[in-house]
Amino acid sequence: MLILGIDPGSRITGYGLIESDGRHSRHLASGCIRLPEGTLAERLGRIFREVSEIVATHVPDMLVVEQVFVARNPASALKLGQARGAAICAGVIAGLPVYEYAPREVKLAVVGTGAADKTQVQHMIRLLLGMDTRPQADAADALAIALCHAHTGIHLPHLSGRRA
Repeated sequence: MLILGIDPGSRITGYGLIESDGRHSRHLASGCIRLPEGTLAERLGRIFREVSEIVATHVPDMLVVEQVFVARNPASALKLGQARGAAICAGVIAGLPVYEYAPREVKLAVVGTGAADKTQVQHMIRLLLGMDTRPQADAADALAIALCHAHTGIHLPHLSGRRA
């Protein structure tokens, strides 16, 4: 199955596509959607369009996104939630089931500790997917989200309401 992971952000949104049978996973594509200056609405529209294009190009079986992590800044959490919503809508409109994971859950599944930092995630993604180079941080996070689903959540209920 093809799993598209999304690490949403209002400035940079990472994406990562893997092929997995639940035991073995292979890196297919990854990168970052870098959002230009502009209104939040313009940036959200760009996230929606680019995720829609990635879905149309690669035709994944599902979309997996990171849940919003609320730390100190509620305004940032709201923007992150809106970026997440734009990506989710792109998947739902394409008919994909959508799954979500908490950041700690993703890090635990990929690194072995929920308190892992970005460098540790990048290192493990490179090792687990046999990549020649270390992926960009946001792309590594998106690949980690996809791997987390491949290894732990294949049979979980999803957000979009469509049966898998």
